[in-house]
Amino acid sequence: MIDVRGKWAFITGASRGIGYLTAKFMAEMGCNLILHGRKVENCQKVYDEVTAMGVEAKIVATELSDLDGVERMLKEIDSFGVDVDIVLNNAGLQIAYRTEYFNTPVSDYTESFKINTIAPAMICYHFMPKMIEKGFGRILNTTSGIRLEPQQAGYSASKAALDKITIDLGSTVQGTDVLINLTDPGWCRTDLGGPNAPNAPESTIPGIVVGVFVDDKKSGRNLGAPNFVGMTLEEAVKKAEAEFDSPY
Repeated sequence: MIDVRGKWAFITGASRGIGYLTAKFMAEMGCNLILHGRKVENCQKVYDEVTAMGVEAKIVATELSDLDGVERMLKEIDSFGVDVDIVLNNAGLQIAYRTEYFNTPVSDYTESFKINTIAPAMICYHFMPKMIEKGFGRILNTTSGIRLEPQQAGYSASKAALDKITIDLGSTVQGTDVLINLTDPGWCRTDLGGPNAPNAPESTIPGIVVGVFVDDKKSGRNLGAPNFVGMTLEEAVKKAEAEFDSPY
């Protein structure tokens, strides 16, 4: 299991929900954080809490649907002069639930893909070469288990595309100490999941970050958080390394 003390993690969607819980957990493990939210003020609470734990933190803000804004954000992160060792692409958008799904508007796809697929891909393309050059890195892209629901076509298709990007990129670093994998929180009571979801957001810890801590040089896996509910981080890492193999 790797030690993240003193490393830097970039977390999108860190101001609330699972991104917030992830930021808190990573800070507890001694990891410095770059916290993303739609607005700077949205991240102030988590910034105050994680810096009180003794780690360093910085805030960046942009709407992930603004792809030019994503580029500006990445340049801002570069200006910090720190090596981003870990990327947690947590932020996502569930745009609508279309009962009349044959009337699904094109905008469901265009907006979903910008936030759920293109922005995470841009972030991967930006940081992954730096990780390869340095010889270390961890990227976790958040996917979804939604299947066979045309009511959520834009969302599920955008996540399926992210799966494909992640698996394909993983094939290029398989066997190295740069790992890119998928994670899935399951259906949780967050702003995205809604109040009727069966699982508490807290149930995602530690599974939502287990892909950061594995040390087996395997990429392209879906290390979904529901597989690790109730485990310690050490137990979750052991299970991930023993039971989840790469698709290559």
